[in-house]
Amino acid sequence: MTAFEVLRHRGYRVYLIGQSLASTGTWMGSIAVDWLALQLTRSPTAVGVTMALQFLPILFLGVHGGQLADRYPKRSLLLATQTVSAALTGTLAVLTVTGVVRIQHVFVFALLTGLVFAVDAPTRQVFAAEVVPERHLRQAVSLNATVFQATRLVGPAVAAALIGTAGIGWAFAGNALCFLGPTVALLRLRPDDLSPAPPAARAPRAFRTAGRYVWRRPRVFWTILLVGVIGTFGLNFPIVLTAIATESFRGTADLYGLFNIVLAVGSAAGALLAGSVTSTRLRRIVLFGGLFGSVQALAALAPNLPTFLPLLGALGFVNLAFQSLANSSVQLWIDPEMRGRVMGLYMLVFTGGTPLGAPIIGALTSGYGARFGMAVCGVVPAAAAVAIVLIHIRTAGVASASTGLSSRGIRALRHGRSAPPGDDDECVRETTASGGRQ
Repeated sequence: MTAFEVLRHRGYRVYLIGQSLASTGTWMGSIAVDWLALQLTRSPTAVGVTMALQFLPILFLGVHGGQLADRYPKRSLLLATQTVSAALTGTLAVLTVTGVVRIQHVFVFALLTGLVFAVDAPTRQVFAAEVVPERHLRQAVSLNATVFQATRLVGPAVAAALIGTAGIGWAFAGNALCFLGPTVALLRLRPDDLSPAPPAARAPRAFRTAGRYVWRRPRVFWTILLVGVIGTFGLNFPIVLTAIATESFRGTADLYGLFNIVLAVGSAAGALLAGSVTSTRLRRIVLFGGLFGSVQALAALAPNLPTFLPLLGALGFVNLAFQSLANSSVQLWIDPEMRGRVMGLYMLVFTGGTPLGAPIIGALTSGYGARFGMAVCGVVPAAAAVAIVLIHIRTAGVASASTGLSSRGIRALRHGRSAPPGDDDECVRETTASGGRQ
């Protein structure tokens, strides 16, 4: 099975075209808003505040946004988020083009778009399950990631061209127009293109409900934990790559741009590989998480560019393979009526962890050098993957010794059925998350 087989479904083709335009606009807007904040204040601190305001809402409201996705039609929610995003971006475009924009406007814009993102992100993550059959969900997630990485090459280039010729305001205008893509695509979806999940009943304490649900499902728990570690420490590419380009290889912005291109190409290939995987195993996710950390640590030691660039491409490859496998596997392991809240929690630890880890990595890079900072970004995820493996082995051994059964027999006994062949890495279904709490 290949990642492209999912394109046989009309609904997914329509949705993917719209998302490709939305992703292009997202990259355009990311470049433009950071540049505008810097131009208005001449202060990198203002850029940092802008980034923080965009990410803070999902830390506090991401699970609640996922709860909305569980309770209400996802297509309607996405139409609302795209419309509001277009209106906000269009407003900032007008303020910038007319020359009345102030840094306070940028901060308000960043906060409001962050609030929209807290609803849009988990909803968009789980909407793929409504436009493709479950057997093709992994391919859909992987192809989404591939398109996102491809637009990473296009969006910044378009934004840079507009900023350099017409001005920052027109980059925002282009971003606002890109929101028409997903809006039109969502409107073109027919009822027979969708397989909506049944709406979940209203339940208070969305965060506690999602946390308890994840805690009782070891595969989901360990995957989200590893995603959080990698999101917090491993994905601080803007910090370490700029420092590597300038400090280690005495390069300029052009070299940093080359790093991002190599990373994006490797990432797209990794996402396509994940789309060809047909099984959902925790061991494969942990393996790619460990490889991600190991490759990044090796790249930090690369003595020259001919060595560094292939390792950077490999880093992008294992990074997106890990992300795609983790995202799709978690969705396949959970009940449809809980997908929104669980993916809200997933996005909270993945997206919210990066701004928390960035100051730590930034301080280490400033104090001990670019290579040390990049090495830490690799060693911590690799150590987390090794720790999960050791806990898995220890718990499985304790369970086996206490019952006299094989790991597969333990699992079969607990579930009252025969275990699927080759799925023995899930022998700690009920014990791993809490270290044997039964």
